[in-house]
Amino acid sequence: MEAPAAPPDPAEPQIVEITVNSPDQMRELGRKLAKLLRAGDLVILSGELGAGKTTLTRGLGEGLGVRGAVTSPTFVMARVHPALGDGPPLVHVDAYRLSGGLETMEDFDLDVSLPDSVVVVEWGEGKVEELTDDRLQILIHRAVGDTTDEVRHVTVTGLGDRWARTGLSVLSA
Repeated sequence: MEAPAAPPDPAEPQIVEITVNSPDQMRELGRKLAKLLRAGDLVILSGELGAGKTTLTRGLGEGLGVRGAVTSPTFVMARVHPALGDGPPLVHVDAYRLSGGLETMEDFDLDVSLPDSVVVVEWGEGKVEELTDDRLQILIHRAVGDTTDEVRHVTVTGLGDRWARTGLSVLSA
């Protein structure tokens, strides 16, 4: 008889690599990811300008079933999309124009919103990690320069106990 498998180590990040070939596939990735998300989840999006962070978030909004069109909150900095059903609302933040860490983000009250919402922060790397040890960090890489290449390489890293027990591999299926 085989010994039961050891539980996943929450200290070990769960990493999934995905290749996306079009904006439609990026939205579909967002819809798939939405099925794994619940209130209290923090998603930090990183990548070059035009990489697809807002397109991914648009798919998340569709998958979560929230009200309102998900667009880039660059100039308003944050938008709250209430849930249309039983799911959590989506708080979508664009930290591109902000410098500094979490103290710079205090006006957004993300620490208050997080327990009841899914919080997505574009350009949040180095700014919001202190909110929780359990978070998803998503890096979207695209070719830069004069290119019409739609291919994106997405790295999804689940950190903390919450993501150690969640099968991120379904995202690459």
